[in-house]
Amino acid sequence: MKVLLLKEPKDSGPDPYIKELGSYSLEATLIPVLSFEFTSLDTLFEKLSHPECFGGLVFTSPRALEAIKICLKEKSKKEAWSKSLKQMWNIKPTYVVGKATASLVEEIGLTPQGEKAGNAEKLAEYICSREKANSSTLLFPCGALKREVLPTVLREKGIPLESLTVYQTTQHPDLQESLRSYFSQQGIPASVVFFSPSGVKFCLQHIQKLSGDLINQVQFAAIGPTTAEALRGAGAAVSCTAGNPTAQELAAAIHTALQP
Repeated sequence: MKVLLLKEPKDSGPDPYIKELGSYSLEATLIPVLSFEFTSLDTLFEKLSHPECFGGLVFTSPRALEAIKICLKEKSKKEAWSKSLKQMWNIKPTYVVGKATASLVEEIGLTPQGEKAGNAEKLAEYICSREKANSSTLLFPCGALKREVLPTVLREKGIPLESLTVYQTTQHPDLQESLRSYFSQQGIPASVVFFSPSGVKFCLQHIQKLSGDLINQVQFAAIGPTTAEALRGAGAAVSCTAGNPTAQELAAAIHTALQP
C-alpha cells in the first residue's frame, strides 16, 4: 500500500518516516509542501548576543533553529557563539517541542528541555511548571504563522515572552506539479499524511480534486493534534493521529488505521 507524506525530505541520510513505514511494508513517498524565507536575522543575532537580557529560549519549530544556523555561518558570529554566548545561554533553559527541534538545539550546542511535549499547549504547561511569574523574559524565535496558544498561556500566568518572527511560510513552488505527477504515476494512495496546518491549507483541495470520486478511500493521517484539528476544520475526516510526533508512532498509527 502507498502512503503520501506531505513534508520535505531530511537534509541528510535516509528519511526516518519512509524507513518506519517500510517496516510495515508501506511504500512511502515525500512531497515538499512548504518554502521558507528567513527574516530579521540581524535582529535575531543581536538578541542572541545579549543572553543577560533573557531568562531562556523557546523553540516550537525546527525552522527557527535553521535561522540561528544561518546566522552562525558568518565567521565572526560563529566565533562569538563558540567562545562565550553558547555557555551563557546554556546556564538558562532552552524549551522545545518534539525530537526534531531538540536535535537541532543540540547541534548548536544547547541542551533542550520539554521535548516530550508533543505540541505548543503541552510545552506551555511545562514552562509554567518551571518558570515563576514576572521572571526574566523568554526569547521565542518563531514563524509568521505561529499559533497564539503558547504566548497566551504564558501571558495568563504572568511569564514574560518576547516573540521574534524569523521566517515566513509560503507554498513550495513545485507543489501542484508534484502532486499531479504523483497521482498520475502512482495512483491514489491508501493514506495521505499531513505535517502542519499550512500543509492542510496548501494541499487538501488539490488532493480531493485529484482523487475525485475515490477520495473516500483515502485515509488522512496527522502528525499531531494541531494538524488533526486543521483537517477537521477543513471538513476532512482524520483516520489517525500520531501519539507523539515521531516516525515510529506515526507509522504504527497508520498501520493500525489501514488494517481491514
